[in-house]
Amino acid sequence: MKLFFCHGYLYDFLLWNTKGDVHFHCMEKNSRVNIVEHFSSCVPRKKVIWVLNNMRCGGDERRVDSRTIYVGHRQCPDTEAFIPSKFCDNRIVSSKYTVWNFLPKNLFEQFRRIANFYFLIIFLVQVIVDTPTSPVTSGLPLFFVITVTAIKQGYEDWLRHKADYEVNKYQVTVLEDGRSVKKESEKIKVGDVVEVVEDETFPCDLILLQSTREDETCFVTTASLDGESNHKTHYTVPDTEKDLQDLSATIECEQPQPDLYKFVGRMHIYKLEQEPAVRSLGPENLLLKGATLKNTKKIYGVAVYTGMETKMALNYQGKSQKRSAVEKSINCFLLVYLSILISKAVVCTTLKYVWQSKEGQDEPWYNQKTQKEKDTYLYLKMFTDFLSFMVLFNFIIPVSMYVTVEMQKFLGSFFITWDKDFFDSEIQEGALVNTSDLNEELGQVEYVFTDKTGTLTQNNMEFIECCIDGFQYKHRDTQSELDGFTVTDGPVNKVQQKAGQEKEELFLRALCLCHTVQVKEAGPEESLGDQVDGIDGMLPQPEEERGFIASSPDEVALVKGAMTYGFTFLGLESKSMKIRNRQNDIEEYELLHVLNFDPVRRRMSVIVQTKSGERLLFCKGADSSIFPRVKPEEVDRIRLHVERNAMEGYRTLCVAYKQLSADEYAVADTGLREARLALQDREEKLMAMYNQVEMGMSLIGATAVEDRLQEEAAETMDALQGAGMKVWVLTGDKMETAKSTCYACRLFQRGTELLELTVRTLEGRQTKREEKLLELLRDYHKRAVQDALPVKAGVTRSWCTANQEYGFIIDGATLSLVMNPPRDADASLYRNLFLQTCQNCTAVLCCRMAPLQKAQIVRMVKNSKGSPITLSIGDGANDVSMILEAHVGIGIKGKEGRQAVRNSDYAIPKLKHLKKLLLAHGHLYYVRIAHLVQYFFYKNLCFILPQFLYQFFCGYSQQPLYDAAYLTMYNICFTSMPILAYSLLEQHISIEILLDNAPLYREIAKNAMLRWRPFLYWTVLGIFQGLLFFFGVRFLFSNPALQDNGQVFGNWSYGTIVFTILVFTVTLKLALDTRHWTWINHFVIWGSLAFYVFFSFFWGGIIWPFLKQQRLYFVFANMLSSVSVWLVIIILIILSLLPEILLVVLCKPRGPHARQKKPGQSSVGDGQSSQSSARPLLMRTFSDESNSII
Repeated sequence: MKLFFCHGYLYDFLLWNTKGDVHFHCMEKNSRVNIVEHFSSCVPRKKVIWVLNNMRCGGDERRVDSRTIYVGHRQCPDTEAFIPSKFCDNRIVSSKYTVWNFLPKNLFEQFRRIANFYFLIIFLVQVIVDTPTSPVTSGLPLFFVITVTAIKQGYEDWLRHKADYEVNKYQVTVLEDGRSVKKESEKIKVGDVVEVVEDETFPCDLILLQSTREDETCFVTTASLDGESNHKTHYTVPDTEKDLQDLSATIECEQPQPDLYKFVGRMHIYKLEQEPAVRSLGPENLLLKGATLKNTKKIYGVAVYTGMETKMALNYQGKSQKRSAVEKSINCFLLVYLSILISKAVVCTTLKYVWQSKEGQDEPWYNQKTQKEKDTYLYLKMFTDFLSFMVLFNFIIPVSMYVTVEMQKFLGSFFITWDKDFFDSEIQEGALVNTSDLNEELGQVEYVFTDKTGTLTQNNMEFIECCIDGFQYKHRDTQSELDGFTVTDGPVNKVQQKAGQEKEELFLRALCLCHTVQVKEAGPEESLGDQVDGIDGMLPQPEEERGFIASSPDEVALVKGAMTYGFTFLGLESKSMKIRNRQNDIEEYELLHVLNFDPVRRRMSVIVQTKSGERLLFCKGADSSIFPRVKPEEVDRIRLHVERNAMEGYRTLCVAYKQLSADEYAVADTGLREARLALQDREEKLMAMYNQVEMGMSLIGATAVEDRLQEEAAETMDALQGAGMKVWVLTGDKMETAKSTCYACRLFQRGTELLELTVRTLEGRQTKREEKLLELLRDYHKRAVQDALPVKAGVTRSWCTANQEYGFIIDGATLSLVMNPPRDADASLYRNLFLQTCQNCTAVLCCRMAPLQKAQIVRMVKNSKGSPITLSIGDGANDVSMILEAHVGIGIKGKEGRQAVRNSDYAIPKLKHLKKLLLAHGHLYYVRIAHLVQYFFYKNLCFILPQFLYQFFCGYSQQPLYDAAYLTMYNICFTSMPILAYSLLEQHISIEILLDNAPLYREIAKNAMLRWRPFLYWTVLGIFQGLLFFFGVRFLFSNPALQDNGQVFGNWSYGTIVFTILVFTVTLKLALDTRHWTWINHFVIWGSLAFYVFFSFFWGGIIWPFLKQQRLYFVFANMLSSVSVWLVIIILIILSLLPEILLVVLCKPRGPHARQKKPGQSSVGDGQSSQSSARPLLMRTFSDESNSII
């Protein structure tokens, strides 16, 4: 019998053992393993584990922090109980709907959108209340919108169902009772031993038990998980049985969590008459579902996570939804038009009762009230009249605009994917669009945050030189003179009077041993190149017929660098690392421990043992990470070389070593093993041990590796700055290297004064660092902000126009002080001074940045005054945080894996493609969708204003001006296709001109085309044309006998004439705005007008049996039989469009002569963006833009 209670953060256990004794225990929460050991002395272990595996806390269904898995579902010895736990099956469910819940769930989600819900209310009002228009007029457009959206979402979910079916029904091999059995993937259970052969995908998360490779490893690619196509090495659990049928073991591991790179567990291996062996389990033992087995014939693994608990499934959760500035503008405009709608309804309702209050008007002799109308409560009648007017005027809110916007974004994104200029022949890939919701945001970017390595640079490392014990060794194809000594290409021993041979060989051994590079043996038909993240470099080694597999290109460069000086890494076999020295002797070292690299430590180490039993620790890492751990006198000899190499733009790494005594190694070995066995806080314990072991090292030397600039990197940065964007470089590299890159990219010019805020500028003073920081911030703020010249008028961005240009440099440590000042200091003061100073600098360099600090910088700028639009671009996993934080995230398909691409909104092969993506695609997308939004509101205002005016001439009787068919089809058929084609194909300025003239980007900055001024212009234009339509036709009807036979036209003829003028005017208005004509534009514009005429003849020429009253029977045909009607239609269309035509003709021309550059005038930071150039864009008449800068 057992009881379990939960009290806050303590677990109380009341257990009876088999003898009937009662034991009460109180232990800390989350200490399951301690509980097992604590109870084993008094209660059988199986009883304790049963309780722990079935823990529930006061009805709370939260699980404990670890799970126990029985390998192969086999019962363990008597010390362990075989109690199968309940885990989820291996089915993957990525679909959102089922057949049964699709309709209610989808409708619920769609009606959460305000516009849809609004039209649903209007439809219900039309059904319930006696309204002047049929429910079909609002119900049909709403039904169309809901149906199209439901079909799209249903189709996407059907594709997910189809993909799930293929995955779940995939045949896999499972070991059962020593036999290989074929099963469907969905039937795999936790604890099953699964067999996977080469090039197969792992069906669930497995712990590697056995491999056919002699070194008990296997190679895996995780391209479908994190995008990395490099080969990762995974290791079997030591001491497992060769025959897995005889293996008796349990696995204790953490509960499922989504981090792909973390796993904590341990395995208990039971053998007869022996104490259970305990082996730690980490990410190197875990094979993830979705990964693929490579270069290994076969492996066996035990399932630990299945189905929706696999790490791949847990990573299905999407990114937070990003909203564009255009959507915010649409919502604001909707509120304005909703206010107009309510105002119209209130005015008409009020005037109706004012008019009816006059004697004889409320109940004329020809329209006596019924008894029911007389008994109706006055205020209820007023409310129903108000609702009726709301229904009558509700078409001023464009419900179909949402569908058109979604279609424009979705279809428009294909132009990025199809752009041949984005195709990169090296990787055979083009651009990728992960989200189409932000297309227009590409035209509004104000701040660009870019990574350095792999983004501004190629991440293609070449070993340049090294420094050993203070002496320089330079490897070049040609002979050169250095420090008075001749340095030639070849082995180190050709360098005269340099470091001692012992130091040289120790340094080169460190390069050959301190890494995680794998040797790739070439088959008979394989190339002999290196492979880094799936990119095969066709650089066969002259000395060895082999290539290298590595996760980082600089590791390969260092191994190659050692080869040029006579030390060759031959590979790792069964924990034995082999290298060939300069005498062609093979040296073997036993690999004892690998202290992995991580961004926080910024270094990695290995502990090896020589044949003589000597134990050595080799460490390589950033200078800031290595220097504090070695002797100061050694640092002085190396520092000058490191700083000089960094100034030249090279990536530098320092190399150190330490000889471990038997006692030191025993302590380190015990501490590392215990830390790796820990289930709780394993990361922190390992970090503490790493720091302890890596103290007191001796510095040997440093390396310099060159990372070349990306193709057209300088031109791209030039263009972005010319477009008014501020470029901030956020990198983890050292300041000197990053500064050199900024100069090479033209972010810093020779005349740029650099404002440096780093640890170096804060030290060496008598004052405290915090006081010095505030002093420098105030000084820099005075120089860059207060003393700067004011920004010239007409420039739409805050761009530095001072005579002196400033650049700002800050490092990670100083940024921490700025963001987290002392408690007694004003935190906002530090941040405001820093931010304002940076915003007035031409470029900002943030070096030594941790990934979270990058996101912190982006967040700070994004939330600053004015809410500027930010863009982050990077290629590595350390850039993901800032990519997710920015308004727009761009991933580079580089050599540091594909995590950045997976988490980005858009992905491009190289940095140079960013120029066209923003200056051309972004500019055009914004102009198109801005025109679409304004045009929709404009044409609906033109549509409904005559209906409003008509109420003044029909006694506010809610009489509709237009027929129900016209009300229904105006937005769906007659005017929808031309604006959709325009929003996809329009190029008011050619792409070549946009690329050659970056300042054009500034003209649409700050959401210029969706501000209140252009909105007011469109609204006034709609009101003017609506008044002209109505009163122009009323003037025509001053003599209603418009036919030769004297027949009088009625109210439906009146409305039809107004509607005809309306449809032709708004369509021809769009034709006037079109600058880039294609056959599609011609087809939809003239086709829409022809369809309207055909429909009007067709609708009015047949007696429809399903209509109770046919208002337009032969109305359209009779209307066109009158010459006066033809004349009025033509005149009113011309008069409606005349103001815009005159505006284009009479306004000051703006072409190549108006804005021609003067000789020597730079486009970067050009303040010549005149106000006159912004007016046509704001007014959305592009006639004069076709002759823009050439």
